[in-house]
Amino acid sequence: MTMQSAVRRRRAVAAAGAVSAGLLVLSACDKPTPVSTITVGSSSVNAEATCYSDDAALKTAELTECLKDSDIKSISVDPDETVRFGVDPKIAEKGWTILMNGQPLTDSSDKTYRTIPGSVFFNAQYGAQGDSTLVSIREGEQEVTGLWSFKLKKDA
Repeated sequence: MTMQSAVRRRRAVAAAGAVSAGLLVLSACDKPTPVSTITVGSSSVNAEATCYSDDAALKTAELTECLKDSDIKSISVDPDETVRFGVDPKIAEKGWTILMNGQPLTDSSDKTYRTIPGSVFFNAQYGAQGDSTLVSIREGEQEVTGLWSFKLKKDA
């Protein structure tokens, strides 16, 4: 019987080691940021923040660099469709604004959902140029703590 208890003890130590190693790996991971989503018709795209700080305001230089990020998700938009924006409740708590090409398109909101006609994103009156538009969601009213960006492509 001593042979069996030694085997059990080794298994228990191995299992404890595996759990400890798993926890160590998890603690090294970055915490995911809140998610924002854009839906057009039956298509949607969501993303974590391009820039995010949970506890401090982002600097203007950081935001400018984030707006230049080219590795962002895109979605096709028929100008006759409605574009729906959804944000995580954590984003809504701090207030959020929709930006078009870096400029505010809407006032700040504390709701988790907003809609805008698709034609707005391709209208020169609102600063659109060409068949694609950079749309960002800015978290925070006074101090910006997060930025999520998407490319809207005109679906002709």
